[in-house]
Amino acid sequence: MIQTINPTTGNIEKTVAPYTSKEIEKRLEIASLAFHQWRKTSLGARVALVKKLSKYLQKNKETYAALATKEMGRPFKDSIGEIEKSISICDYYSKNAKKFLKEEQISTDDTKSYVQYDPLGVILGIMPWNYPFTQVFRCMIPTILAGNTFVLKHASNVPQCSQAIEEMFTLCGFPHGVVTNLFVEGENVQDVIADDRIAAVSVTGSEKTGAAVASTAGKHLKKSVMELGGSDAFIVLADADISVAVKQAVSARLTNAGQSCNSPKRIILHKKIAKEFTKAFVAEIRKLSVGDPFDPKIDVGPLARKDLRDLLDEQVTKSIKKGARLLYGGKKLPGKGFFYAVTVVDTITKGMPLFDEEVFGPVAVLITVSNDDEALKVANDTHLGLSASVWTKYPERIAHFIYELHVGLVFINKAVRSDVRLPYGGVKKSGYGRELGRFGILEFTNIKSVVIK
Repeated sequence: MIQTINPTTGNIEKTVAPYTSKEIEKRLEIASLAFHQWRKTSLGARVALVKKLSKYLQKNKETYAALATKEMGRPFKDSIGEIEKSISICDYYSKNAKKFLKEEQISTDDTKSYVQYDPLGVILGIMPWNYPFTQVFRCMIPTILAGNTFVLKHASNVPQCSQAIEEMFTLCGFPHGVVTNLFVEGENVQDVIADDRIAAVSVTGSEKTGAAVASTAGKHLKKSVMELGGSDAFIVLADADISVAVKQAVSARLTNAGQSCNSPKRIILHKKIAKEFTKAFVAEIRKLSVGDPFDPKIDVGPLARKDLRDLLDEQVTKSIKKGARLLYGGKKLPGKGFFYAVTVVDTITKGMPLFDEEVFGPVAVLITVSNDDEALKVANDTHLGLSASVWTKYPERIAHFIYELHVGLVFINKAVRSDVRLPYGGVKKSGYGRELGRFGILEFTNIKSVVIK
């Protein structure tokens, strides 16, 4: 079903009927026709519209933040931050699109040689619920500025956010079809990918979703970008600044109730500082409050869906049965909604769900290691490879860990977070391709070589 189930109450607030095959056909045709006009629209005109969109979001950010909180449960104060980040994406690409898409002159034996970046066509974005605006904007804004049109297949539990995105483009004066919303159930997405009018596809989501979409896209020889899950390591070495590391670990792990791909899923501690870190970490965790996300005093809201809470509880329970030690929390909270206690678990080893699987919720996993080499080995012992952070003061260690970590992003003495100026994406089963930065706008372009004799 495509419906809003309020995570705070568990109540169904809105149900949307999936589009019929005729409605899907009509919308894909509109997106296709719009592309042929949009690609001829000057970059300056495209930028002007995105600037208008930025101003509109700034004026209406509380409305959209409230919608995000209602549909997926993040504290309202943090949802404001999500809309502000969406605005920053608009502003960054408005400022830099001309530079990023400029012809690149190449010196050869001919009169003139250069590379130009042409749009590909209609791009399908299959987007997640955890950041229902920002995740869309980071893919969509550079894609349309490059001259493509964008078809949005959003997660089925955030239909109002999905519809709001299409509507805001209309309100800001974009040509009809530049951004098109599709209410399509997951099982029917393959038919959309296979449609000849779809030139390429971008996915942010689970490993399972990514594999299915990549398989279909590959079958039809279509470009795809995959931003999938993470089991990110937060490595604290013996010489780290413990007080700073603890505060950032708590903040990074519990942002969005732990429902972020780049949230630190495994906190790896050198044995010399493990007790000190653990004591301080649990003390900080105890200060956090769980509850109504519209209450400004609340730090952690509910999980987005009941099935996600059930899976998280199963991961914790099975790991404890296998020998993990529960330090704090570890249970579903009573009452309405999909709340789970903020949880800390240590003595985690390979073979436990909390080690082997991505943990999407307010559960912190602490792992103690004997030395730097073991820390690196544990960090890389996963089929995922999105990002990692390392806490140390020594340049030699910094250089070693940067090179040896098998991930797409490494942050030193700072928790990982996306930055519109830097390319974002992973390796291994965390996906391929990049969003954000210059690379993000070039992913869905035809890199065309031109030679004039």
